Amino acid sequence: MINIGILGSTGRMGEFLIKNTMQDSDLNLSVLHVYDELKIDVPKGVIITNSMEELLENSDVIIDFSAPSATQELCENAMKIPRALVIATTGLSVHQQNLIDEVSMEMPVLYSSNMSAGIAILKKLVESVSATLRDYDIEIVEMHHRHKVDAPSGTALTLAEFAAKGRDLNLDEVRVSGRDGQIGPRSKDEIAVMALRGGDIVGRHTVGFYGDGEYLELNHTATSRETFSKGALRAAKWLATQKPGLYSINDALGL
Repeated sequence: MINIGILGSTGRMGEFLIKNTMQDSDLNLSVLHVYDELKIDVPKGVIITNSMEELLENSDVIIDFSAPSATQELCENAMKIPRALVIATTGLSVHQQNLIDEVSMEMPVLYSSNMSAGIAILKKLVESVSATLRDYDIEIVEMHHRHKVDAPSGTALTLAEFAAKGRDLNLDEVRVSGRDGQIGPRSKDEIAVMALRGGDIVGRHTVGFYGDGEYLELNHTATSRETFSKGALRAAKWLATQKPGLYSINDALGL
């Protein structure tokens, strides 16, 4: 039985993580980190705390769907109390990303901007198609609900990284995230990443490869947030037996 701690338990993903953990006979919902107020009922014996130390001390694996500042606090405290960490927080700064790299030297850490199996497979497809269709223009469009606070999404940026990798490009040098006015023609190596926001869209990502006479679009649509919570729990089971290091969802799926 793996003791699961959740950081971000009162967020949009928290309810699904709590429910899915309780439904899994291999997992025990051990502790919930709560900054404000927990609005759903949980079994007696589950620790509810705002202490990062108590979260770490009572968990085998911590699943983090929170905010960048909370992820940073988790990593800083994990240096003193090492635990397996599954991190899905997006919008991280360079310092916070470097901190994840640092803690992964002392404990197993799985970081992914998207925990779905479909996106894991899409990343590999994007890299392969990008390398094969080198003369095709790459445009990425992501759509999310009106409440999402970061743009472009972490998943869209990850897909762009795999597209750039397929062509041996530095994404920071070729990425475009907006067009307006007399900007001139599209450059050859440009990789556009555009964000749309509205309604209650869980998540949709389209990676398009546009050539002369034809185009290919690869799409992934999430219809429920449970695909992310179940994916994170699958990753937690795998990570619990791993050595220190930095892993991705593709590692957990054997891709």
